[in-house]
Amino acid sequence: MSKSRRGRLIKAATLLTCALLAGLVVAGAAFPALAMSGMAAKAGADSFQDLPTELTVPRVPEASQVYANDGKTLMARFFDENRQDVPFSDIPPVMRNAIIAAEDHAFYRHNGVDMKGFFRALVSNFTGNSRQGASTLTMQLVRMSITYGATDPNDVVAASEDTNGRKLREMRQAAALESKLSKDQILERYLNMAPFGHGTYGVAAASRLYFNKEPKNLTVPEAAMIAGLVKSPSYYDALDTDGPGYDRTVNRRNWVIGQMNETGAITAEEKAAALAVPLKVTGQRPTNGCTSSVHNDWGFFCDYFYRWWMDQPAFGDSSYDRERRLKGGGYRIVTTLDPKVQSVAHKNVEQHLPTGKKNALMVAATEPGTGRVRALATNRTFGLDDPVKPKNPISSNPKQAEAGMRGSYPRTTNPLLTGGGGTDGYQAGSTFKIFTLVAALEQGYPLSTAINAPQRYQSKYSAAAGTESACPGTERWCPTNDNAGMAGRHDMWSAFGRSVNTFFVPLEERVGAAKVVDAAKRMGIQFRADNDAAMAKDPAQADGWGSFTLGVSATTPLDLANAYATLAADGQHCEPIPVQEIRDHDGKTLDVAKPRCDRALRPEVARAALDAARCPVGDQSAYGKCNGATEADAHRVIDHPVAGKTGTTDSERTASLVTTTTTLSVAGILANPDWPETTANMDHDIVNPAVYETLADAMKGKPSKDFPKPGEALVYGQQKSVPSVTCRSVDDATATLRNAGFKVEVDQNRVSSNCPAGTVAGTDPDGRTVAGGLVMLRVSGGGAGTGDTPNGRPASGGNGAGNPPGRRN
Repeated sequence: MSKSRRGRLIKAATLLTCALLAGLVVAGAAFPALAMSGMAAKAGADSFQDLPTELTVPRVPEASQVYANDGKTLMARFFDENRQDVPFSDIPPVMRNAIIAAEDHAFYRHNGVDMKGFFRALVSNFTGNSRQGASTLTMQLVRMSITYGATDPNDVVAASEDTNGRKLREMRQAAALESKLSKDQILERYLNMAPFGHGTYGVAAASRLYFNKEPKNLTVPEAAMIAGLVKSPSYYDALDTDGPGYDRTVNRRNWVIGQMNETGAITAEEKAAALAVPLKVTGQRPTNGCTSSVHNDWGFFCDYFYRWWMDQPAFGDSSYDRERRLKGGGYRIVTTLDPKVQSVAHKNVEQHLPTGKKNALMVAATEPGTGRVRALATNRTFGLDDPVKPKNPISSNPKQAEAGMRGSYPRTTNPLLTGGGGTDGYQAGSTFKIFTLVAALEQGYPLSTAINAPQRYQSKYSAAAGTESACPGTERWCPTNDNAGMAGRHDMWSAFGRSVNTFFVPLEERVGAAKVVDAAKRMGIQFRADNDAAMAKDPAQADGWGSFTLGVSATTPLDLANAYATLAADGQHCEPIPVQEIRDHDGKTLDVAKPRCDRALRPEVARAALDAARCPVGDQSAYGKCNGATEADAHRVIDHPVAGKTGTTDSERTASLVTTTTTLSVAGILANPDWPETTANMDHDIVNPAVYETLADAMKGKPSKDFPKPGEALVYGQQKSVPSVTCRSVDDATATLRNAGFKVEVDQNRVSSNCPAGTVAGTDPDGRTVAGGLVMLRVSGGGAGTGDTPNGRPASGGNGAGNPPGRRN
């Protein structure tokens, strides 16, 4: 006897045994007493009644769909298996009939086990002319359910092993399942679970993949093709247009059409018409993840959403659990991205610095009062560079170039706008002066606080002797202004409007740098760089961080926009968030998408700070006090009440602008992400219009809403005269000032004056200051005529030496 014939006999015997026992299964399901009789034992199944009948049809992995804030525009899909469940009512009769014709003619007539089918398979296997398998749709559903519900790999193997035991278990469970679910329920679960090739499962995903349509719109030949794939999704491959898979699929489809005619689902005329239709696949492979985002300029936002999701404990205890939930939970996620705002942001970025340039122009927009991120745009393509034929040039960073590393342009997946993943951010320069202004207001210093700001200021903060940032012959940090014309007496309006460094450093001294850092934290600045984080964490270290007010800490466009949004929200800080609604598979709304807000500042402080912040961008304070602006065009173009600030760092290595209305905050930074220490100058004529034109475009057609007017308490405050203590002893001066209600600190660095050495040369401030404020005692070193005067101004000359190179405005 030949091996092939022997094999067919074995299969036949196996099927015969199963068929005999299957009769008992079905009978047992219908007549339990019969299964308890001796018939099972006579058939060789004395333990048959002990075979398991319980089966849980598990919820199978389903793709999560991510939309823009309109809830309609698809941004991305995330899945391990491309599947989206649909109710039975959305599966058209033509699709139901096609799968029955292809897999189980007697589906609506049997009780889970088709006895005629078994005997037909028995004969077919014996003769070698396979016509139709013995497994019913219900038995196939049992097998898939066991596979999906398995927690042990051995159970997966057991679910498909070719043994009598497996077949018996499958039969018994199929019969039991039929007693619990209706035929329509079984068919619905089957059609949502079955594989259809290319990582696609369920008829909804298959319909979109192959024909770019919803299941309800499928035609007879289309439904027949999809149904035919179940037998072997890899063997029948409609996308294999240049290989054998396409022809196999056509033949299989035509066979299913014939079977539909046999079952009475279609007429002979309909069969002929369907067979005459050429197979034309019009769909596309499904997009999966952010690098294949439906809109290519939304990739950075999509990535921001993904990183946010992976940080949420609500979706699991580990990153593995969270990713599985996203890729298999079937969530419907509506993000905060506003297509209009994203479109204008992308347009303005490309207009002012097109993709392909080494410098990155980065713009972020967020909504005050909710933290909802409305746009993230940069002149980069979100995606991985080709590893075989890279298109990104060698990095502009000399060290990276020496190592053969490539730059981040035009393609990158680095989170340039939001930080994380090794991206710490960029220095934002004088935009950080707002935090000193806020801290001062919180300490009772009103907007009218006046300081005589010299061109060069000798601060109490230390600097390495001999460096550019130290005053000659000292170890004290001496910042200067952008130009000599900025020196003079300023209040907070004019100092902020003109970005006077030598106003904000002494103001920071009075309120304490640690309080300035704390204000930045509360308003939304994160400290991602290790050195910055260490400084910000320790108040003692933070108190010596004098240069913080000039924006030396790394930040991102999103954090910067969010910080100014806190002011626009009347001091309410909201954590940036990329989602506004998340519904699970059952349609339940999850709380995790709700805004997360807290009271960061007192409303009166936020309003006063905004009043000064109107000056730099060409608007006017509620008290008419603005005098000077570093970007006057912003208000003219935006044509709404607006606040904001420009910022430039050492040697103009970065340039920044942030602008905000009551409803939208937009920030932009121009930098070289690959080489933060670049020797190139960043141009405000690039970043500034990209920011204010984005805000202007986004605000078109929206009603103009003014900022609340601040109360007079933080505008004019309670001013008090500082007693004159010149040439008196330090102890006597300290007692006098404290008796007058002031806080007192003694500058340990001595200055030249006519007073005897060791006595008080003067106070800072002198004249008048806020009641209860800090007064600094400058101690005389004697030897008047050279060095610095008590208020820190150069006694002679003073060309700005010692300031870190470049301007900070």
